[in-house]
Amino acid sequence: MSRNFSGVLTALAMTMLVFSGCAKDQVKPDQGMTQPPAKSGPVAEQPAVKPEIKPAAPVAEPLKEQQVKDDVSAGLARPAAQESDSQSAEAARRALARIYFDFDSYALSQTARDTLYTNAEYLLKKYKGKVRLEGHCDERGSDEYNLALGENRAKTAMNYLITLGVPTEQLSIVSYGKERPLDPGHDENAWAKNRRVEFDVVK
Repeated sequence: MSRNFSGVLTALAMTMLVFSGCAKDQVKPDQGMTQPPAKSGPVAEQPAVKPEIKPAAPVAEPLKEQQVKDDVSAGLARPAAQESDSQSAEAARRALARIYFDFDSYALSQTARDTLYTNAEYLLKKYKGKVRLEGHCDERGSDEYNLALGENRAKTAMNYLITLGVPTEQLSIVSYGKERPLDPGHDENAWAKNRRVEFDVVK
């Protein structure tokens, strides 16, 4: 009886050894994983990143109609820089050249015509004031005759300027005869200088 009990114990011990060895060979659940499993539990919430919105470029406000009118009026009210009236008149006196005549004649020579053409250009482009043409003679002849001759010389010059486009209302004439000689001499050289038409500005 005791021999049978001893055999049962031996068999039981052998069985336990077998089961114990098998348990060591079992693979643990996390064996072979290179990374530890993510921890379970609540994840900290990351704050939402708002996209950066650049402000739109300011749009120019359209000009109001009245403002446009005011700006235009202000521009028209500012005249371009010009010479003063006195400076302009003095410049015209210097620019308008005199013309000369032959003895006892009021016919225009070619030189006189060329000079009048230049004067006409100046009057049409640069000076709009009134201009007086003054007729002169040399000392020979009577006062009455020279006054008439001087007037004819001034008229001839004025009419030629009008044909070149100078307005009639811009021009006037006067005759001084032999009263205002340019050269006080009494020879042909002086007389040639005195037979002329001068240009003066009327204020």
